[in-house]
Amino acid sequence: MSHWTVSFSVLTIIAGIFGFGVIDNGAESIAQLFFFIFLILTIITIIIGRITISH
Repeated sequence: MSHWTVSFSVLTIIAGIFGFGVIDNGAESIAQLFFFIFLILTIITIIIGRITISH
């Protein structure tokens, strides 16, 4: 499960870099959307990982 968390964290950072200043306006909104999607997926995988570890 930690592999998924690391993957989503890296994708969140990359989408954040592109979404908040590096690329053009049209692609910027898509990158910002991906940033929030990957951020949510990162949080979900962290929660699921903690639940499965504690049981």
